[in-house]
Amino acid sequence: MHVDLSLASDFLATHARLLDRHRYRHLLGEGDPAATLAALAAYRNPDGGFGWGLEPDLRSAESQTGPALHAFEVFAEITPARSPQATELCDWLASVTLPDGGLPFALPVTNPAGCAPFWANADPNVSSLQISAIVTATAHRVAAHDPDVAAHPWLARATEYCLSAIRKLDDRPHALVLAFAVQFLDAAHDTHPEATELLDHLRDYLPENGLVHVDGGAEDEMMRPLDFAALPDRPARSLFAPDVIDAELNRLADRQQRDGGWLVDFANYSAAATLEWRGYATVSALSILKRNGMLSSTG
Repeated sequence: MHVDLSLASDFLATHARLLDRHRYRHLLGEGDPAATLAALAAYRNPDGGFGWGLEPDLRSAESQTGPALHAFEVFAEITPARSPQATELCDWLASVTLPDGGLPFALPVTNPAGCAPFWANADPNVSSLQISAIVTATAHRVAAHDPDVAAHPWLARATEYCLSAIRKLDDRPHALVLAFAVQFLDAAHDTHPEATELLDHLRDYLPENGLVHVDGGAEDEMMRPLDFAALPDRPARSLFAPDVIDAELNRLADRQQRDGGWLVDFANYSAAATLEWRGYATVSALSILKRNGMLSSTG
């Protein structure tokens, strides 16, 4: 296993969004929080939410729940720096939360051009555990270093919705719902001890190899062990044997392409999205490898 970090840097410089290039600099320990937030601001709306294609397959301008996930990812990566925009995003999320405490998968899409149909056709009046879990999970990772996010009423309400919805699962959910529910429980574990019991509940739905086919996706599209438990020394790692995780980390490293970047295994809905996802996937792959001690400073 060998990752060519120099080649990855060249790929990102050549092809990635400005935001992902700044995220990569944080990964290297060279990030500038102000510059990263400035790049993120291009996707921000006056209401405090995010749109404008921050989620590459949702290119409409209005604020949406999917881009909120990616904004929280950036707020988590600039630590120990903090931004009031994270709290303002919580305010916006509170404004679109449904009466049961959950988020709709998507709000009405004003311009479906270049948007995946599952975004454009989502019911805005029904709570989605899938989007609620992953947005709330990432917010918890921000909350670990931002007390204003940790104390925000939206986070408490969304957390209770996710815990309740996961508790009610009585059959294996869709692969994405399962992966994001596990990520949520892993992130919320430090402040909500009941997450341990619920992780054990979800364990029953996971095969030992951690491969769960994404129904409705590509024929070979899978949620894999690192989609459930990317971070070392976290509760979700107990769901898989160490050799399963080791094999997946080596597989991830080996998937670097000859041009230095990584690919995604799901369909994209515009030429721009295809390239943008590659930059995002490359930063994500390198981040996972680094956090697991598999990425040296020289590649």
